[in-house]
Amino acid sequence: MQNIGDQITALFGKLQDLEAELEGDLEAQRKEFHYAVKARRVKFDAMVLQYHKSFRTSVRQLLTDSSLPSILASPFVYLVIFPLLILDLMLWIFQLFCAPVYGIAKVRRADYVVLDRHMLSYLNPIEKINCVYCGYANGLLGYAREIAGRAEAHWCPIKHAIKVKGAHPRYYQFADYGDAKGFRENHDARHDTSKPD
Repeated sequence: MQNIGDQITALFGKLQDLEAELEGDLEAQRKEFHYAVKARRVKFDAMVLQYHKSFRTSVRQLLTDSSLPSILASPFVYLVIFPLLILDLMLWIFQLFCAPVYGIAKVRRADYVVLDRHMLSYLNPIEKINCVYCGYANGLLGYAREIAGRAEAHWCPIKHAIKVKGAHPRYYQFADYGDAKGFRENHDARHDTSKPD
């Protein structure tokens, strides 16, 4: 009979297989909508670009269709950019100075912060700005989560006693809550400075 750790590892493998299958389905969808991604650049067929432009609404129409509360709330949405920029700077500093000291692998920012939706010709200028903002905010938070997950795996790889919603993938490899021996053995093995890298 498999132990719980082996079952979790097997489930994690299945999750990776499902992600690969999903990526295959997304590739099929790319073909359906007549675009290709080459060197992180999206290319549409010329005919598709013309078709897209027929769906663009004007900024005036967008504002006319928006409710007054949504227009009044929008400055508060955009104000969040300032803490996001500070977070971005702090993550850069952490990766530049701290990660190497502790032997934590760096995270490639471009894998998380993807800004490509503003290139869609069916979006008007406000929609394009919104898409850049959302892509940056969500990408940055995913990037931060990955950095924090790697730091957590380095310093305190212990599962919580209380269920965590949306845990990062490394979490499932952590020592069980209350497993002092497992934690200590794993921690000491990872932090043994006498072993050559």
